[in-house]
Amino acid sequence: MSPSAIETLVSTPSLTSVDQYFENSKSSYIENNGVNTPKQLIGNALKERVQNIDHDVCEPGDEDTFFVADLGEVYRQHMRWKKNLPRVKPFYAVKCNPDPQVIRLLSELGTGFDCASKAEIEQVLKMGVDPNRIIYAQPCKTNSYVRYAANQGVKQMTFDNTDELYKIKKLFPGAELFLRISTDDSSSLCRLSLKFGAAMDTTEELLALAQKLGLNVVGVSFHVGSGASDPLAFMQAVQDARSVFDQAENYGFSLHTLDVGGGFTSETFEQMAAVLRNALDTYMPSHINIIGEPGRYYVSSAFTIACHIIARRTITLPETGETSYMLYLNDGLYGNFSSIMFDHQNPIAQVLHTNERFHFDKASAQESSDGTEYSIWGPTCDGIDRIAESIRFNHTLDMGDWLYFEDMGAYTKCSATRFNGFSDAHDVIYVASEPGARALLGMK
Repeated sequence: MSPSAIETLVSTPSLTSVDQYFENSKSSYIENNGVNTPKQLIGNALKERVQNIDHDVCEPGDEDTFFVADLGEVYRQHMRWKKNLPRVKPFYAVKCNPDPQVIRLLSELGTGFDCASKAEIEQVLKMGVDPNRIIYAQPCKTNSYVRYAANQGVKQMTFDNTDELYKIKKLFPGAELFLRISTDDSSSLCRLSLKFGAAMDTTEELLALAQKLGLNVVGVSFHVGSGASDPLAFMQAVQDARSVFDQAENYGFSLHTLDVGGGFTSETFEQMAAVLRNALDTYMPSHINIIGEPGRYYVSSAFTIACHIIARRTITLPETGETSYMLYLNDGLYGNFSSIMFDHQNPIAQVLHTNERFHFDKASAQESSDGTEYSIWGPTCDGIDRIAESIRFNHTLDMGDWLYFEDMGAYTKCSATRFNGFSDAHDVIYVASEPGARALLGMK
């Protein structure tokens, strides 16, 4: 991919329009059917769906878990990215959540896409995305997938070892290669350097081999780990990348792009972005193109999940006589709560519906220090399928009631399984609390 190709990605909002957006958003959200906040849109969608379920006569599957996705939140995160990292072109990490409407919106916003497999590449291409907007960011690729990428014109891909270079030479010698380097990701939720990334004392050897094989190295990539928490990890990684840029010049390569990977979280984004901006300004001249691979940053807070209580078990402590309850949901660790195991997340239950009343976004729906104690379990036969060991509510919850969990957009539905015969396919109800998102997607 040439330097100009990255610069001409379909019209992402300019910095001027981003500034204008944030200025306008200080007033209020434009009303949508009488609703003027994201919470109200989400709450209304949850309420309408649950009210339409008659537990006495409904068909199998009607009571299943479902999501409400606010695509307006994805739009806001994009504008926030453009404001804080105007130099970095986002390439959304599809693996985090391959939801088709999320990909469609981000495509319309002009982002690129970080794909790790043939299936992800195929999904993005079917959306009409130009192959130049895809990076095959998988350092250890399946042979047939490399051939597929070559046939589809997806030229950008990463490598971090000599065997991969020989593979690419044989299967796709015209690829545009990014040398992925190892980073210090000890402060991240999910460490990736244990599996991927060339050590700094091996980069010169790899560049020499790439030159010998006549391959085209165009950039450097790194990843400070998923859910990173130490901003200084970016500073060190950019410094290391600068060293590789200099090494590459000695081997006749003219690198033009740096891929700063992912690791961004919404909670610490501004802090991380400030350090990264400083590092880029210090070590990467303005003619160097910068791309990034945000995933959870875009979608984590955009998805809310609603779960039905399918059973309840009463526990009485003989020592004190205190009563607590075990609640069994229609979803768990083998389903959309796999993020508890795989992504070190701690989803917090809130009461959605009990005693024929809705409690979304009310103080009474949240955990209470002096309420009734519950443990929350998934539906499978496995004893590890537990969502919460202990949580207290001021409500008495029973079979047929509903709970909801916010911030369920990252590494949830995408890693659900069919263990015990439970379905991994759950409905998503889409709302859009931003007029820009509604316009791009043709939503009312």
